[in-house]
Amino acid sequence: MTRRRLPIGIQTFREIRERDCYYVDKTAYIQRLLDEGKHYFLSRPRRFGKSLFLDTCKELFEGSEALFEGLAIHDDWDWSVRHPVVRLSFGSGNFKEPGHVERRLMEQLAAIERRATIAPEYSTAPGRLASLLEALHEQTGQPVAVLIDEYDKPILDALDTPEVARANRDFLRGLYAVVKDADAHISFSFITGVSKFSKVSLFSGLNNLIDITLDPRYSAICGYTETDLDAVFAPELPGLDRDEIRDWYNGYGWLGEEKVYNPFDILLLFDKRKFGAWWFETGTPAFLVETLFKRRVSSLDLDGMVGSDDLLSTFDVDDIATEALLFQTGYLTIRDAEDLGGEMFYRLGYPNREVRQSLNRSLLRYLVRDPSRQTANSIRLYRLLEAADFEGLKTLFQAFYASIPYEWYTNNDIARYEGYYASVFYSYFAGLGLDVRVEDSTSHGRLDMAVRFDGAVYLFEFKVVEMAGEGAAMAQLKEKRYADKYRGSGEPIHLIAVEFSKDARNVVAFEVERA
Repeated sequence: MTRRRLPIGIQTFREIRERDCYYVDKTAYIQRLLDEGKHYFLSRPRRFGKSLFLDTCKELFEGSEALFEGLAIHDDWDWSVRHPVVRLSFGSGNFKEPGHVERRLMEQLAAIERRATIAPEYSTAPGRLASLLEALHEQTGQPVAVLIDEYDKPILDALDTPEVARANRDFLRGLYAVVKDADAHISFSFITGVSKFSKVSLFSGLNNLIDITLDPRYSAICGYTETDLDAVFAPELPGLDRDEIRDWYNGYGWLGEEKVYNPFDILLLFDKRKFGAWWFETGTPAFLVETLFKRRVSSLDLDGMVGSDDLLSTFDVDDIATEALLFQTGYLTIRDAEDLGGEMFYRLGYPNREVRQSLNRSLLRYLVRDPSRQTANSIRLYRLLEAADFEGLKTLFQAFYASIPYEWYTNNDIARYEGYYASVFYSYFAGLGLDVRVEDSTSHGRLDMAVRFDGAVYLFEFKVVEMAGEGAAMAQLKEKRYADKYRGSGEPIHLIAVEFSKDARNVVAFEVERA
């Protein structure tokens, strides 16, 4: 196969096809959507190809046949019919500024009216959109395709100023109600975004909107599958380890049989020929990290959270469930699903190494507030593990907590909890990309943390104590016989008991024994 251009950052279907870029054919999904319904909603994390999918829909409805040669939908589409398209996007703009969302929409409506030579008749945004849909239908004789991209960004961008976020939400609610009221003038509508706001808060009027976010039939509507990598990107694979590609970037799941890759990661990997946190680095999860700390969510609890259908859909300005926030933004994904009494429950976890490693580094950065010191600690941790220098590890662990500013404790009572101390340990190990397991179940109980590194196993038990030296943590490691589960590997096993003092806010005892 011949190598093609990598469509990095290109969200325009026409440009991808005309410049002979790699393209993963998603048009069969469009055909299925049209066969089975009319109004659709899809939530996916950022940079998953939502905008490209909408642009593909736009070109299809406008009848750009040459662009679809060789694609799944080409022979099943009536190219003699062309539909008008209203495509709106809230991908750019300063939505923290009051009233900006309405101005941004008016600009887009004006541009569509100008191209169609239609004079605006209403001064309000909902009225103007409704009038435009009716006029386009009358002008062309065909109902309109309505495509709305990043429908939720005006709300998400303003979450730190709730009064603006609420105003933006209320404005958008009125706008999206037009889609239902103008149903007679619409042939197809598709709304996409990162989050899934409850229908009550944003789509109260759109009770005919079909949500395909967790529909297994559409789990790969955005993103790349293993099959896509083999079939489309085969020329780029030589020289790269497939297992390493999977470890770094695969793992996103929306109940389909196959997990998917984030396209942005894969394209950057093929371009740079090295592994990195390409997707994670394009967005700063400051709001997410701050929310996790405010809610006392330990990093140990992230990989294994459980959420119901309702919980994963609970997203509004004043009501954002932690599980929904992490899932919808792409920092956690669905690992398993279980039907209990007619209600679905989902076990969530990190999708891959990129997210696990990068998110834990961000959590540490929030704590330490000194990136240089944090980096130095991480490098030192790796070197000490290589040398199995346990005395050095104790000193380093004490340095971890000493590097957290005193002011952080004065504003937070989270430091009273055992999970806080253990989470700092975990985030340092996970931030290095090591094989770390927390709350690992054995036949005798649940181990706090297990680390496999360089042919050895390290089993950790953490305790917050009033007095140092009581030995409760080491006693538990032995009594529960946690090491038994790991003996079959033949690797050396080290039991590490760590005791913390909430008064000293640091490690006060650190025992190590060979199991």
